[in-house]
Amino acid sequence: MIKVEVDMTKCQHYGQCVFEAPTVFKLNNEDKLEYVAEVDDSELDNVEAAVDICPMQAIRIAQ
Repeated sequence: MIKVEVDMTKCQHYGQCVFEAPTVFKLNNEDKLEYVAEVDDSELDNVEAAVDICPMQAIRIAQ
């Protein structure tokens, strides 16, 4: 399992992560980010892409 962390104090809800890993990240009806904190290893490439594309560098993969 992959542990995903988002620093919500940095996140500005641009939604770039949603495009890279839509099964992990989504914007709710209030345009606030929601995410799954533990995902299957098969999502690693998508989560890494989301980490890389986040303009606020708010996402990380926890060890």
